[in-house]
Amino acid sequence: MADEIRLTPIGRIRTPFQTLAECPKWPNPDGPPARIELQEQYLPGLLGLTERAGQTTGEIDVLYWFDRAPRDLLISTRPHDGITRGVFAMRSPHRPNPIAVSRVPLFSIDGNVLTVGALDCLDGTLLLDIKPAPRDEPQPH
Repeated sequence: MADEIRLTPIGRIRTPFQTLAECPKWPNPDGPPARIELQEQYLPGLLGLTERAGQTTGEIDVLYWFDRAPRDLLISTRPHDGITRGVFAMRSPHRPNPIAVSRVPLFSIDGNVLTVGALDCLDGTLLLDIKPAPRDEPQPH
């Protein structure tokens, strides 16, 4: 009997990338900003996000689902150097559970739209979660 996990997307990520050929392999800090469109019912979850570090902006961790990536690969060869590795030793989107996480600057929040630094995903990618980036000092959970 297999365990099952059910995830509910909380929004979508908007980027200029319509095809995999256009999409960067990893977030480029100099790339175009992305927009996160949070579903309205999750707006209360943003309370305190910008004040957490005593500033109006900061860094956040964005978790998203590479829904168009193959999920049946466990071994892959990196195109840039030809090294073959298991997917758990790579940051490839091709994995059993194609969850991506990127730390990006949070530029602004306007209603349900967060403008953030560049992300490495296609336009319309499903948003799983947003978390404030950890501070330097240890914090209780």
